[in-house]
This record gives sequence, C-alpha cells and structure tokens, in this order.
Amino acid sequence: MTEELVFYTNQMSRRRIVRWMLEEVGVPYRTEILDFGTSMKSPEYLALNPMGTVPTLRHGTTVITEGAAICAYLADAFPKARLAPAPEDPLRGPYYRWLFFAAGPLEAATVNKAFGFEVPAERRSMAGFGTLPEVLAILEGVLATREFIVGTTFSAADVYVGSHIAWGMMTGTIDKRPVFATYAKRLGARPAAMRAREIDDALMPKTSRPTPPQSRA
Repeated sequence: MTEELVFYTNQMSRRRIVRWMLEEVGVPYRTEILDFGTSMKSPEYLALNPMGTVPTLRHGTTVITEGAAICAYLADAFPKARLAPAPEDPLRGPYYRWLFFAAGPLEAATVNKAFGFEVPAERRSMAGFGTLPEVLAILEGVLATREFIVGTTFSAADVYVGSHIAWGMMTGTIDKRPVFATYAKRLGARPAAMRAREIDDALMPKTSRPTPPQSRA
C-alpha cells in the first residue's frame, strides 16, 4: 500500500501511542501537529474527525480514529512488519482480546480513578470493568506468565497495552507492580519506542521538556 500516511496528533498527549506504532511499522509518514481548542476544532479537521480529538490517521482516502483502532489497522495494512498474528493463527483471538481489553476495561477503570470516581458496589456489573483492582489483577496474572501480552511475540497489542501501563504508572493510576515495571521497561527499550519518544520529545515546547537529572559528580 503506497498511499500517503498522515498522522494528526498533539505531542503533549497519550496519542504518542500511535507514533510508536508507526515507528514499529517502519514506513514513511507525515505528522500534522494540532493545537487543542483551535486547529483540532477547525472545519477542515472536523471533516476528518468530528470529535475534534487526536489521534487521527489518514491513509490515502481512508481515515481512522481511536488509538486501538489505528494500531489494529496499521498492523493489518502493513503485514510485513509482523505486528499481528495472521488471521488463521490461533493467537489472533487473544491478540484482539488484549488489545481491546486495554482500550475498554483498563482505560475506563484508570480514567475513573484519575477523576476520583468510585462505582457503587451494587452497580459494578453495569460499569463493564468491575473494579480497577480486578482489572489490574487480570493483567498482572497474564504478564507474569509471558514475555509479551500474546505470548512470545511482540505485537500491536503490546504497543497499546504497554503504553497504558507505562502511562498509568507515571500518573499514578496504575500501581508500580514489579511485573508491570519489567514489562514496560522491556517494551520501552525497543528501538522503535525510543525513536518515537525522541521525535515527540523534540516537538515538545522547551518549557515542557523534562529537565535532565543533575550530576552528583
């Protein structure tokens, strides 16, 4: 597929997930940086994404929104990158399961915690995720038994799950459990992940960039 890839984003957002996925795919793409409340709400951009949010990916005439959907799309659009099990592979089901577990229960539970929302016990079945401790226990149990979320092979599901875990530990919505820290460190050391961070960090306003630790020498 040779159509142009255009990535619409803002560097000060969790939409860095898609940048990482694009770097894993390893094909040329163009980045359009949008500002919250201005260019994100412009008529031109709303024609692509009526929600006026990021990320959005345009591949030729195809437009995809939502981080998990973009990761799944890119894995299928560029199979040479081997970022998803083949359709006939028995791991295809677990791949979808954990990719969208992060997009559904994990994100909902962590966002609730970030905003201080507590689902009443009698209504937990309506929330779809139960409780954050339950969600994290499930993830911890899975990652304690394998190198990647779908076994021994890195996939787009790891990009999405790993990004949420790393972000959650940084913001305090996810406990810094040893299993999570080991998993996030393993993924963060991937060349594509490091390239993606370097690109987005370079785009950050200078006042927003992290200050390097001072030497104690």
